[in-house]
Amino acid sequence: MKPAIDKTHDPELRSFIKTANDGVTDFPIQNLPFGIFSHRSKEPGPGIAIGDQIFDLRAAHRLGLLPPDIPGEAIEQSSLNALFALGRDALTGLRHALSELLSEAESSAPARHHAIDLLVQMSDSSLHRPTNVGNYTDFYAGIYHAQAAGALLTPENPLPANYKWVPIAYHGRASSVQIGRGDIRRPVGQLPPAQPGEAPEFGPCKRLDFELELGFYVTGGNALSESIPLKNAAGHIAGYSLLNDWSARDIQRWEMFPLGPFLSKSFATSVSPWVVTADALAPFRVPAMERPAGDPRPLGYLLDDDDQASGGLDIDLRVLLSTGRMRREGDMPAEILRSNARYLYWTTAQMVAHHTVNGCNLHPGDLIGTGTISGPRDAELGSMLELTAAGSRPITLPNGEMRGFLEDGDEITFRGRCQRQGFASIGFGHCSGTIKTSHSH
Repeated sequence: MKPAIDKTHDPELRSFIKTANDGVTDFPIQNLPFGIFSHRSKEPGPGIAIGDQIFDLRAAHRLGLLPPDIPGEAIEQSSLNALFALGRDALTGLRHALSELLSEAESSAPARHHAIDLLVQMSDSSLHRPTNVGNYTDFYAGIYHAQAAGALLTPENPLPANYKWVPIAYHGRASSVQIGRGDIRRPVGQLPPAQPGEAPEFGPCKRLDFELELGFYVTGGNALSESIPLKNAAGHIAGYSLLNDWSARDIQRWEMFPLGPFLSKSFATSVSPWVVTADALAPFRVPAMERPAGDPRPLGYLLDDDDQASGGLDIDLRVLLSTGRMRREGDMPAEILRSNARYLYWTTAQMVAHHTVNGCNLHPGDLIGTGTISGPRDAELGSMLELTAAGSRPITLPNGEMRGFLEDGDEITFRGRCQRQGFASIGFGHCSGTIKTSHSH
């Protein structure tokens, strides 16, 4: 399913909500991402980000303003799972209806008339995790990350022999997925022995890291033992968020053989609160990453002409770091790297097709991570492990502080934005986390 560019993407489209038209907001009317919010005493429920406001979908449904094929039971929920379960066609229709309701046109009259009931200030609201994540899978689809991190973590085998044949992934811990607006407690665990043959240490992680990723959410899904063909896989993606796969590198290095990461990843995964729909990203589709000469042609179930032509995403991704000292002294966060989703070796549709080829059943609201999105240049490396060569080449911040890995009090913020001439720029909001001292053991 290739998302269509239609009237909802018109760069001339304006909203009656003025802050949606300022050219700076991440949330113009061309975006309309889904999220879960609560305001004052109200229970959490679904909403749409528009400028600096949130459009309350529950209130809109109760006022009869939503399409008739959007049932109340999908809206009167504290997560987006039931809404995503309706499938991409229903979500596309809802997006079109919301575009009309929130525009400057005469069709927005009902929303304007009930604005006091439908709109709340985002700054006065609490944002929550978008879905009840039943399952979380994290891929390893950023080849520049795989090469750079592999050379540091597993120098004897930096890029696995199967990497260019199969989208590699591990099953992450769904229960520790959290909204990217809180604290991250430094984990404790077994650390590698100081010398070969000695006993491992036990204590707080000394090499705490972030990983710059995209997350995407399943809509519809598939029944157990039935696979999703690649040609249909994009139609099972509701939308995208920023994702931080927090990583304890020293714990990871000690535990990852032979079955892969465990405690080094399961302590926290952060996602941004807004789900930018696959439809909103239609103008920013690009060809899949071009494979270097000599790389193998994907197997048939992972190869589709339409996916190769438009399965990639042009999303500018940035990572900002703010230390405790910087915040105390009023300094702005420092941008430490910039990358782009174009650098994914496997498309998100290929990830879905491979995930289900054995009959694994995906459920609405399931979360899938792309893996760390690094680029080919040093300034595009998507983790501290790569940026600092495992701490041997620390980065220097504008105030003179240096970092090899993350220290207590450091705040990491991800931002994402899409820009293309002839279209309105849209963004993802932000995904943040502040490192807190580990619990004593």
